[in-house]
Amino acid sequence: MGILDKFEHGVERVVNNAFAKAFRSEVKPVELASALRREVDDRAAVVDRDRTVVPNEFTIELSPDDHAQVDAWGAEALADELAANVTDHAASQRYAFVGPVTVSFSEHDDLETGRFRIRSATVRGAVAPAAAATPSTRHPLVDIDGQRYLLTGPVTVIGRGSEADIIVDDPGVSRRHLEIRVGSDGVVASDLGSTNGLYVEGHQVPAATLLDGNTLTIGRTRIMFWTGASDDRDE
Repeated sequence: MGILDKFEHGVERVVNNAFAKAFRSEVKPVELASALRREVDDRAAVVDRDRTVVPNEFTIELSPDDHAQVDAWGAEALADELAANVTDHAASQRYAFVGPVTVSFSEHDDLETGRFRIRSATVRGAVAPAAAATPSTRHPLVDIDGQRYLLTGPVTVIGRGSEADIIVDDPGVSRRHLEIRVGSDGVVASDLGSTNGLYVEGHQVPAATLLDGNTLTIGRTRIMFWTGASDDRDE
């Protein structure tokens, strides 16, 4: 299944096939997805031989009619699908992000129905979607329910609340449940006074220095951790 096919199936799941009926002469979701991919490709910046950085924050400017249509069918759900599509495209091209991928919509009176603009920016954050299945030598990586994140900042908070850097949809997870701190002496995971605690390799702990391949559990959510450190023994 191609990236755009996957996106279209995701949109269908979110809105129960309603987009195909709602968007006639108006902007279509697949057009937005294609435009976002082009924006990513056009603004890709080669940092070094193995790293090409692309924008991670996108604003889609829409006409009043198109903006109303997006709101009617769920702007947040569509934005999530578009962000996932951008992330999949970046992974296929081996692009790198420096922060979380976000998509938002804004209304502009100077645009006619069916016309839109995309503005993008590269904004550093505490975490970024991983564009590869393996950790890099620059940043540790965590895998949460199949979604991989690079820990690009010194401190990453995981929890159920919107203020967390990585948001987990699990009623057993506190709003600010877990902190992962990356320092020169290693990576330390700390419980932030959560209700259900932090478990590392099955043992409840207030804090622990993480090792490559460790499994963390918060609520019913399982987190796999990799250091991203190179192994000099193989050289």
